Amino acid sequence: MPHPDTVLFQGEKPFPILPVVDHYAGSEKLMRKALALQHELGPVFDITFDCEDGAHAGAEAEHATMAASLIMSGDNRFGRVGARIHDITHPHWERDVDILVSQAGERLAFLTLPKSRSVADAALQIESIRSAEERNSVERAIPVHVLIETHGALRDAWDIAALDRVESLDFGLMDFVSGHHGAIPGSAMRSPGQFEHPLVTRAKCDISAAALANGVVPSHNVTTELKDITFIRRDAERARKEFGYLRMWSIHPNQVVPIIEAMRPDFTEVEEAASILVAAQDKGWGPIQHAGKLHDRASYRYYWELLKRAKSTGMHIPGEAASRFF
Repeated sequence: MPHPDTVLFQGEKPFPILPVVDHYAGSEKLMRKALALQHELGPVFDITFDCEDGAHAGAEAEHATMAASLIMSGDNRFGRVGARIHDITHPHWERDVDILVSQAGERLAFLTLPKSRSVADAALQIESIRSAEERNSVERAIPVHVLIETHGALRDAWDIAALDRVESLDFGLMDFVSGHHGAIPGSAMRSPGQFEHPLVTRAKCDISAAALANGVVPSHNVTTELKDITFIRRDAERARKEFGYLRMWSIHPNQVVPIIEAMRPDFTEVEEAASILVAAQDKGWGPIQHAGKLHDRASYRYYWELLKRAKSTGMHIPGEAASRFF
């Protein structure tokens, strides 16, 4: 029987299904700790090795080389480790690209581009990545995540989301607030202000809308709370339910699980999705009735993406659907 991926999205760009957490690690110690946690929990969260803020001035090459070595090591069991390079104004950004692509290009899950000032900045760095792949005979196209944290990037968010290779738009709250020169208070860098200040909520909505309209995952900024699990979960729930974000940054191991719990689909909807998709496949993906309601390919697409998101968060998929689709 035809698989939903081959039937429901013919001729369309598939929407990327990414783990709901992007966990940042800057030092070798924290990188190894993050990999150990990923071993424990499974590939339900991504790790980003930070070669921007994580690198000491003057030791950028050594830091990028260390990150590339860990990405290629056996400790990277699931292939879900990316890296953030320096921004386009930094003299080392091209060397970051050269080192990471030449030494780890076959296993890099993605590269994150910070502080783009415009679509032209993002396009230039993407072209540099493509060129590095070609020079080093890397046959895969490395996905790109773009941080939206400047006025210019927010203005060009729709165009950035439409660029080739971009699979995630990430909101950089701290730099965005700082870029307003005091016009936005510091309280907007944390909750509840980050969900209430009009200039911040406008930016969050614009980024989420631009990403989703272009088949790109919107990724929410970090929460500054490190210990209160309920507080962390509530921030993630607001990002998901009020602003449409499908992914969120983590900066501490304590944040990973509550974000996953907040962003995973509701279990009853997962059960419903499984039943509908099994019945639809039995009918050759034609219209069906389920619980007294009509369903066709439009609703099948919704439920199939929901089921894949559930799978990516480690949720249990009902047996028949699990055996058929996964």
